[in-house]
Amino acid sequence: MLATILVLVLAAGIAVGLYAWKAPRRAPEPVAAMPERERLNATTGWTSEAGDEFSGLSEAARCDLIFAVGSFDDERSSRLLEHALDDPSEAVATAAAHALASSGRIDTVDRYLAAHAGERADRIADVIALLE
Repeated sequence: MLATILVLVLAAGIAVGLYAWKAPRRAPEPVAAMPERERLNATTGWTSEAGDEFSGLSEAARCDLIFAVGSFDDERSSRLLEHALDDPSEAVATAAAHALASSGRIDTVDRYLAAHAGERADRIADVIALLE
C-alpha cells in the first residue's frame, strides 16, 4: 500500500516535471523604446533665488540650506553665507560662520564679527574657535 502511494507520487512528480520542461513558452514581448528626454541644463543661479526666499524658511530649513551650500566654492554661495551671518537666529548665523571658516574664508567671518561686536559676536567667535 505504501509502495503504491510512493509510486503514484513519484509518477505525478515526473509528469509535472515533464510538462514544465516541454510546455510551450510565451514569446517575450518587445520592450518599448524609451521616449527621448529633454536635455537637462544645470544652472548655478539657484543660490541667488534661495537668498531671496531665505528669510521665509524655518530656522531648521535655513540651517539645512547653510550646510548644503557651505560645501560649494563659488561667489553666489559665499554671498548667501555672508547674508546668513545677519540672520536673526544665532544658530543659523553660527552655522554660516562655521561654513565660511571651514572653507577657508575665516577673514570674512572675522570682519563680520569685528563690525558687529557684542555678546552675540563673542558667542559665535567662541563656537568657531571650538570647532576649528
